[in-house]
This record gives sequence, structure tokens and C-alpha cells, in this order.
Amino acid sequence: MNAKHLHILQHSLGLDQYGRGTFYRNHFVTGEGSKDHGDCMALVSAGLMTVRSGNALSGGDDVFLVTDAGKAAVTEHSPAPPKLTKGQQRYQDYLDADCSMTFIEYLKYRDARDRRAA
Repeated sequence: MNAKHLHILQHSLGLDQYGRGTFYRNHFVTGEGSKDHGDCMALVSAGLMTVRSGNALSGGDDVFLVTDAGKAAVTEHSPAPPKLTKGQQRYQDYLDADCSMTFIEYLKYRDARDRRAA
């Protein structure tokens, strides 16, 4: 699978370039003559997407949906994410916590929590 097709599938599903995230959507809207339409049609031919004709909601452009085979292809072909340093992982944990604390407040909270658990 080429990188552009993988990117279209990942984007359609709301995933990052490593295939991470939750499948919070499943659509890609593009019309004939656009730069992505031919690639989407190739994905349809490969059985990785389906297409529905455009309507008023899509501005007349075709709506492409990722099939189960397309989801499996994303999982198979997405590269592994880069290894994070300890500091990068700590910051990613803070972002994942999605809390109202500043980063330093989160670190103090986490350290206190870990001390209580030990």
C-alpha cells in the first residue's frame, strides 16, 4: 500500500500517522477532479473503501467509507510510533490525562499519588 492511500484511510478514521486513536469517524468526502478522488476510487477497487454518491450534505461530492478490510489494512501497514524518552512519555501521559492542571501541577500530583501507592 502506498503512503498516500494509507494516509487517506487513517484520516478517514480519525487516526494519526501511526494508526493510533479511536475510530471516531469513518468518512472521506471528495469530488471528481479533486486530487484525492482517484486515490479513493483505487481504494474502492481494492475493497478497502466503499463510495456513496454525493448529496446536499456533502456539497455534491462523493462520500467514501472505510471497510473492515480497510481498517485491517491500516492496522497492518501503519508504522510503529517512535520510542519516546522518559520525559516525552511523562508529557504524553499529562496530555492523555486531559486534566485542568498545569504540567507541573500534574507532575506533583502524580508523584504524590505514586508515593501513597507505594
